[in-house]
Amino acid sequence: MEMEGSAIIVVIVVLIVGLTWAWGLVKWLWLRPKRLERLLREQGLEGNPYRLLFGDSKEILNMHKEATSKPMNLSHHILPRVSSYLQHTLNKHGKNSFIWFGRKPRVIITEPELIKDVLNKMHDFPKPDTNPFVKLIATGLVNHEGEKWNKHRRIISPAFHLEKLKNMLPIFFKSCNDLIINWEEMLSSDGSCEMDVWPSLQNLTRDVIARTSFGSSYEEGRKIFQLLKEQAELATNVMMKVYIPGWRFLPTVTHRRMKEIDKEITSLLTLIINSKEKALEVGEATEDDLLGILLGSNHREIEEHGNTKNVGMSLEDVIEECKLFYLAGQETTSVLLVWTMVLLSKYPDWQARARDEVLQVFGKQKPNFEGLSHLKIVTMILNEVLRLYPPIVGLNRNVHRDVKLGNLILPAGVQVSLPTAIVHHDCELWGNDANEFNPERFSEGVLKATNGRVSFFPFGWGPRICIGQNFSLLEAKVVLSIILQHFSFELSPAYAHAPVTIITLQPQYGAHFILHKVEI
Repeated sequence: MEMEGSAIIVVIVVLIVGLTWAWGLVKWLWLRPKRLERLLREQGLEGNPYRLLFGDSKEILNMHKEATSKPMNLSHHILPRVSSYLQHTLNKHGKNSFIWFGRKPRVIITEPELIKDVLNKMHDFPKPDTNPFVKLIATGLVNHEGEKWNKHRRIISPAFHLEKLKNMLPIFFKSCNDLIINWEEMLSSDGSCEMDVWPSLQNLTRDVIARTSFGSSYEEGRKIFQLLKEQAELATNVMMKVYIPGWRFLPTVTHRRMKEIDKEITSLLTLIINSKEKALEVGEATEDDLLGILLGSNHREIEEHGNTKNVGMSLEDVIEECKLFYLAGQETTSVLLVWTMVLLSKYPDWQARARDEVLQVFGKQKPNFEGLSHLKIVTMILNEVLRLYPPIVGLNRNVHRDVKLGNLILPAGVQVSLPTAIVHHDCELWGNDANEFNPERFSEGVLKATNGRVSFFPFGWGPRICIGQNFSLLEAKVVLSIILQHFSFELSPAYAHAPVTIITLQPQYGAHFILHKVEI
């Protein structure tokens, strides 16, 4: 009898545990999402009904596949291709709408005042938890929150001060000179050639960030780029698949390769960082590259506050920031340059105006820092390219506690989506020519063009605006100026217009141009 009684107790306990687990699962999978849906609909927001676990993920994936299955006409109305599902949702449900990203509803925010609030109130709207596959590419400053973000921003900021960037101009020139020599060697006897410039521009910006980040160790830095490029492509492919909980833990071929790449990158960066540390300690190196400046700043932080657990950046922190230098420093500038060349090829009058300005300011001499600040037409062009082809097509933020946003009360557990590309192409904000290339709209600066609204944020906005914005724009001005001094360019018949997001907005099939040597 005693044994039977014990068995009954065990069965009861197992049943209770099982029912508790099952109830928790039901809440996680169904009740919580449905509660969030009800709270949003009560405030006039519209969207699809929640579907178990996947939400809108299957439709998002299918629409993306369809949109990117073939090139588009050479127009700048790129939203059906790069923001297909968000645009579809806004067309179907209106501007007060939401989508389902798995179990989480994502409220789409397109009003500049609300965008301003979200980006200003970084504590109320933190970054979403980093996808585990994205973590293998880069985390660092872009993903940190709270005190850790404050500390990293403080330590890294000196590397991007204007005076430090001025000192990096010779590095920009060296890499640009290599590009020009390479392109000139490909010219035929009539002074022209046809080529895909996209790989060249990627190599150029990788070379620049490798040299500016690691100085004499840039050759090792270039190896890391190849690995990070492969990692980004693998991560993008994985993230575009329908989300299945626990899938990332399975040892698939792709998952194993991504972990191998991560270990190799970490190993290479550890060697570079340790070598730089030792050289700085014995006075054999100076703080003349991004890594040296970062390490020097980190040492001063530790000296000022004591070498305690939470002071300064650890080796792992520095490694992640180096990976971020690579990803952000290379990707942003290369895509800005390639879309600028595409647009200046389609609008040769603007290409001629930009070249005339560069030659008027610099002649055939190397661009100097002071002259770069006087390139009004080039600056207008770059801003318009960033508007039409923003490097990152959208930003997402979490809501961890109930928060008021305009007339909305957003419940904890939802996310907000700030669709950069959609806002940049909004006719209500930019006029009927929002999908047209018109640099004149920036003739009196960004503030005037936006009427003081947060409707232009290619590098983000507010406290978390991209720390490398000035670096990227300075590099883009230098490279574009030198290209314009040496070449005119037009689109090749082989060019296929196909913007696609692989972390940043890239040309899916490359960028085929016909280059002509400029004789002055």
